[in-house]
Amino acid sequence: MILNKIAGVFRAISGSPHPKNFTSAIIAAAGMSTRFGGDTTKQMTELCGRPVLFHTLLAYQKTECIHEIIIVAKKDEIPEWEKLCKRYGLSKVKKIIPGGKTRQLSVMNGLDAVSKESKFVAIADGARCLTTSEQIEAVCRAAYKYKAATAAHRSTDTVKIADKKGFISETADRDFIWLMQTPQVFKTNLYRAAAYTAFKDSFEATDDNSLVEYVGHQIRLVECGANNIKITTKADLVVAEAILKERRKVDGTAI
Repeated sequence: MILNKIAGVFRAISGSPHPKNFTSAIIAAAGMSTRFGGDTTKQMTELCGRPVLFHTLLAYQKTECIHEIIIVAKKDEIPEWEKLCKRYGLSKVKKIIPGGKTRQLSVMNGLDAVSKESKFVAIADGARCLTTSEQIEAVCRAAYKYKAATAAHRSTDTVKIADKKGFISETADRDFIWLMQTPQVFKTNLYRAAAYTAFKDSFEATDDNSLVEYVGHQIRLVECGANNIKITTKADLVVAEAILKERRKVDGTAI
């Protein structure tokens, strides 16, 4: 007991993270931004005077339970991100690496780049720039308990299931419909096993939760609200800017 307390004091003095929950954030920012349109990728597009990706990185930089950040980016954008991280003192960014042909392969590249100490990975969309430190911490705490947790928002819309011809076939029970967000946080070894099993089986998924579901593990849902949006189209920028400006007025947290 005394030794544990001494170790805790030493960690606090040295600034070393507790190895039990060492958490690596993998920020997926290598997308082509096809739906966004234009010559500039959405992660490079300015939002309140800073690139979209900067706002995402800042939230993870400020989150106490995040110990390192790995950015997976387009190869030709890496020098720009290196300059940005240095300029704004984003000290938790340890590596910026090129992405793969798909998001799934890009995240696997990020997984291969995390520290040996990594016990959990928090996988996030680079364009989900309104995520707060409080939301990241809440999802991480759930993952520490359940080994897998995800940011999500309970649907407020009526959801219909369509048949192949485009007609309604059934109405889903809204009480059980959740919209997936990021971060999606997993025990590192669990996610590694899931990712490589999916790769071996040629199983493709639209999010990382699906890979962990594929190997039979349950994932805890954490309500993170409707504002935790991902920038997909230029219309989303208008919404994001309004939310950031409102946060700045209320509590000064937005840049």
